[in-house]
Amino acid sequence: MDLLTGIFTAFGLSASAGLNAYIPLLLVGLIARYTDLMNLNAPWDTLSHPGIILMLSVLVIIEMLADKIPAVNHLNDLIQTLIRPAAGAIAFAASANVVTDVSPVLALAAGLLVAGTVHVAKAGAMRPMVTATTGGAGNVPVSIAEDIVSTVLSILAIVLPILIGTLMVVLAAFIIWWLYRRANRETT
Repeated sequence: MDLLTGIFTAFGLSASAGLNAYIPLLLVGLIARYTDLMNLNAPWDTLSHPGIILMLSVLVIIEMLADKIPAVNHLNDLIQTLIRPAAGAIAFAASANVVTDVSPVLALAAGLLVAGTVHVAKAGAMRPMVTATTGGAGNVPVSIAEDIVSTVLSILAIVLPILIGTLMVVLAAFIIWWLYRRANRETT
């Protein structure tokens, strides 16, 4: 059961990193340092070092501010195209002892793919649509919502990983249904 909950935690944290690279890493560091909910293996235990926690706190603030400023938010998304998947890989590999139970290469690759997919959906599809339909006025509320979702998803992934696993299955089923329905509409 620990392996399964660890994998659900890892997937939730890496998905969260696709929205905001530093929120899940900061929460992992804080929770590992100040609670018994998460024990990080070396070398990932460096996330709970006070200096790293401080640096991640500053990076969270910078990313949140950059994502709220018109034009800067698009540059931020471009820069984050490299950072968010890497953060997702780190969050996946670091969380819930997955590295001891699953190949580190597989864990890093899975985190990279999950965070990268979420980031591409956000920066490549959703944000341009919001900018185009609202003239940019909707970007700040959407960015705030993304930060909230990233924070809540990260906390739930650590505290209630079974809930995250259930949500992943429901989301995957919805996406498959939507793609199937869309394909059928295009053929008729």
